[in-house]
Amino acid sequence: MQRKELMTGSGTVVYWMTEPIDHTKDTMFLLHGLTADHTMFDAQTEYFRKDYNVIAWDAPAHGESRPFHGFTYRIAADCVKQILDDNGIAEAILIGQSMGGFISQSVLGLYPECVKAFVSIDSTPYGDYYSRSDQWWLRQVEWMAMLYPLKMLKSAMAKQTAMTEKGRSNMKAMLAPYGKKELCHLMGIGFAGFLDNNRELEIPCPVLLIVGEKDRTGKVLRYNKEWTRRTGYPLIYIRNAAHNANTDNPEAVNDAITSFLERIA
Repeated sequence: MQRKELMTGSGTVVYWMTEPIDHTKDTMFLLHGLTADHTMFDAQTEYFRKDYNVIAWDAPAHGESRPFHGFTYRIAADCVKQILDDNGIAEAILIGQSMGGFISQSVLGLYPECVKAFVSIDSTPYGDYYSRSDQWWLRQVEWMAMLYPLKMLKSAMAKQTAMTEKGRSNMKAMLAPYGKKELCHLMGIGFAGFLDNNRELEIPCPVLLIVGEKDRTGKVLRYNKEWTRRTGYPLIYIRNAAHNANTDNPEAVNDAITSFLERIA
């Protein structure tokens, strides 16, 4: 994977991609979750790079894409589009885990023509799914997270998002660079920014919903059940997996994505 950079007025966005680009193949863009980085998709990168062009990034304000000032989902979506344009890619399959699913849906709202398919992994939908209570609590995340000692906070996040030792180790490594103030602020703007960007969204491309059967992060399981009920999008539960299903059980996630892409081909 070749390391590349996108320069913006808010900071530098770092991403990795298979090179040279083979324009006879589809392109897969891997978008990680909040406070994570591109390494959460290592198993997917290795698996899919044989048959696809693969792009994996550190989202704005995450990992090596720091410092980054003024993160919003609109800015993140614009960065995705610019990366595709810079590399001559007309459309991509977006694979979004948690926050990455929010960014993917923001891209779909702004640039639907550049999305060939969308796979949501332990994310939740745009639209009128969220009660006033849900919205209020999401806006309290930053100050509530500040109440915890940093070591305890990171440990709790790793335990909640993953159930395997490999998944938890990956989450701990991704959290390691953050100090307490930066980490809590990132969590705050991640959730509040989603609420600010949330809107009704008609998705014109094929969609697959994936969720770890042991996902206990917020109401992700409940929202996915309602998402598939309202839309008819297929929903696949991943055994032996929590919120970071693609690190807990990468084989099952890779198989689900492969089957989906073969069907829509």
